[in-house]
Amino acid sequence: MDAANESSEGAPFILLGLTTSHGQRWPLFVLFLVLYVAGILGNGLIVAAIRASLALHAPMYFLLAHLSFADLCFTSITVPKMLANLLAHDRSISLAGCLTQMYFFFALGVTDSCLLAAMAYDRYVAIQHPLHYATRMSRTVCTAMVGTAWLVSHIHSLLHILLMARLSFCASHQVPHFFCDHQPLLRLSCSDTRHIQLLIFTEGAAVVVTPFLLILASYGAITTAIIQLPSASGRLRAVSTCGSHLAVVSLFYGTVIAVYFQPTSRYEAEQGRVATVMYTVVTPMLNPVIYSLRNHDVQGALRALFTGRRILASES
Repeated sequence: MDAANESSEGAPFILLGLTTSHGQRWPLFVLFLVLYVAGILGNGLIVAAIRASLALHAPMYFLLAHLSFADLCFTSITVPKMLANLLAHDRSISLAGCLTQMYFFFALGVTDSCLLAAMAYDRYVAIQHPLHYATRMSRTVCTAMVGTAWLVSHIHSLLHILLMARLSFCASHQVPHFFCDHQPLLRLSCSDTRHIQLLIFTEGAAVVVTPFLLILASYGAITTAIIQLPSASGRLRAVSTCGSHLAVVSLFYGTVIAVYFQPTSRYEAEQGRVATVMYTVVTPMLNPVIYSLRNHDVQGALRALFTGRRILASES
């Protein structure tokens, strides 16, 4: 029995992917390839434009560049492997590969969460305290916020991976998902997983639920300020921008909370896969459109990037 368990623990995991139907694989491959390329191009162009333009060195764009870079990496952790598995016969992944993928997925996901909160705070300060904006959102403060986001996310991820690495997997190694995610692996483990689930509901809530609540509070204050604007067209434009921001933020946090903040015994693989697609593929693709491509300064920087013209701060 011990030899069988040891052999099973050393066996690779099999990622079952989005579907087991051969007829659905090519359509899904084309769909997610288009979404992935769109997300990579969108986020990559935003990073390049902000770095190339002297006019886009405001705190908002500094944070946006880091969000776009994090999104670019976030989708690249899972989607290329998913695309390869849709066409490959061998969909195995080693335990070390699984834990590595999970580590960077958690780290980049939490970085996204913290950066979204930082961007909401930036807009709150700009609207509610415009006279103190330069000091409250100085380059030193922004750098500290970004550094904290990256540091906290990696500490969070390392803590979870160290606990996951201690689990035994002596049953089936077929993962009903397109990447190595928390809940499906916990369902396969024959170890006691209560300490990991407790960690998700406590420390995990601090890096997901808390930023979400801060974002909602910030946009609540921003909405109050928007209502007081004298111009009707200005109010309509501001409400449209805030509404689109909140829609994407709610999609990201709502699906994350729905997947992770539930007991493992209640996790449904099919629903989990659909929800995961929302925050691993859809929201990283939408972020460049919502936060950047509707912005006239960013549009100008992108045009300059393609024409080779350098925009100075005085031209913005």
